[in-house]
Amino acid sequence: MTFRSILFATDIPLQTEPPACFPDLNLDQVATALTAKRQEYALETFFYTPLRTPEDIAYRHAALRDLEDESLRAALRAFAEGMRRVRRHLAMLTNLDYRPNRQGWMLEAALIYTRTVGALGKALAQYPLRSAAFRGLRAFVQDYLAAPSFQALRDEAEGVEAALRRVRFGILIRSGRLSVRKYADEAEYSTEIERLFARFHQGEAQNYRPDLPQQRVGMNHIEGKILEFVSRLFPEPFAALDTFCKAHAEFVDETLRRCDREAQFYLAYLEFIAPLQREGLPFCYPRVSVAEKETRVQESFDLALAYVLRARKGRVVRNDFALEGAERILVVTGPNQGGKTTFARMVGQIHYLASLGLPVPGRKARLFLPDAIFTHFEQQEDIRTLRGKLQDDLVRIHAILERATPNSLLILNEIFSSTTLDDALLLSRAIMARISRLDALAVWVTFLDELAAFDEKTVSMVAEADPENPARRTFRILRRPADGLAYAHAVAHKHRLTYEQIRARLRP
Repeated sequence: MTFRSILFATDIPLQTEPPACFPDLNLDQVATALTAKRQEYALETFFYTPLRTPEDIAYRHAALRDLEDESLRAALRAFAEGMRRVRRHLAMLTNLDYRPNRQGWMLEAALIYTRTVGALGKALAQYPLRSAAFRGLRAFVQDYLAAPSFQALRDEAEGVEAALRRVRFGILIRSGRLSVRKYADEAEYSTEIERLFARFHQGEAQNYRPDLPQQRVGMNHIEGKILEFVSRLFPEPFAALDTFCKAHAEFVDETLRRCDREAQFYLAYLEFIAPLQREGLPFCYPRVSVAEKETRVQESFDLALAYVLRARKGRVVRNDFALEGAERILVVTGPNQGGKTTFARMVGQIHYLASLGLPVPGRKARLFLPDAIFTHFEQQEDIRTLRGKLQDDLVRIHAILERATPNSLLILNEIFSSTTLDDALLLSRAIMARISRLDALAVWVTFLDELAAFDEKTVSMVAEADPENPARRTFRILRRPADGLAYAHAVAHKHRLTYEQIRARLRP
């Protein structure tokens, strides 16, 4: 049957470099944590390659729903471990000096491979798979196991192994000379000697044996010579081994090799979010669209920050946001250190993770699938560019607006903070008008409350402070008008200086 991938429903070229938005959104930290234990698979390219259609995303969602079955995940982990052993065996062949030794390890690799694939086929047959990805893999493996080429590989490998196991020989060492001969039913006294001396056992003696590697795959020149003599004494099984290795020099199927790697993408993400789920943080499969820009997300959070806070036993704050009808731009204002930048990162992260076809942080999510995510976060001045901060802001935002389309997502964080209030407002209004005309989605964190009511496409979101203690941030971002007084009102309320509190004190 025709089957290619458990990750991709269609052919998509893999990206080898991370998207420019990765550092600003802390997605580079997420990718590093996800791939740390699986560096041999080079999974980064999968995280660098977003999907562009709801159909491709649905393909992965269905596969991940199948993987909610722990037994299926266990089967894939067992398959991965078998394939890893095969790779290790094959990789060391070039470092072995003696041909029969190399051929023996190649035979061992082939035996592991055939048993690993057979176990995978048996395991996949047991599950009620629903996804096209894993049903396709199951059908492919069944056809592969039934193919004459695989059966020949398996039968020949087992036959050669059985013949080699029947080889029995003796080694005679005398006066510095060594001879090898066929085993001739010589008496074996090891068991009798151990039984005889067991009566004198008085306790555990100190072990004077040196610590040696548990498994040494190479041979020294003496062992190599012994192997040469044994192969001369038993030419038939070693000739069969030589024939087998020549006939099956490349026995690993490319589709199975690729699926082994692709399965790690799913498993890595599921293992990454599992501890967060156990602590009660929600993840969901988002509904995505390339036609409707209506957005609604409940109880989402910054995934990179949640990963860090979990290690510190910190509290993860969840936030909601929505865009309805003509609304396109979230304008986030409020006191400093109130979680505004984290909120902006969260919006970017959830859109990017959705484009990878992965479960996203949140109880429920409906998202537009952007063609690109552009970010503009504060950067330190680079003396090599010979640009001041204001000029750098203008150059960077110009580059973004030149490339952005109506289907893009823009994340802007505190731009024009280095200039005067009047100039910042003038420039920001011009950029806001450009984004509004473009009809792109955007999140804009700003100290300019005037932008929050720019036009019908803007939605005001405000970082909330604790009314009882204005110095304490709740890190909640609420949908409400930016009146510029929220923080001041909280301070006044704490010190009982609001209009109502003063009036109450003045009452006779």
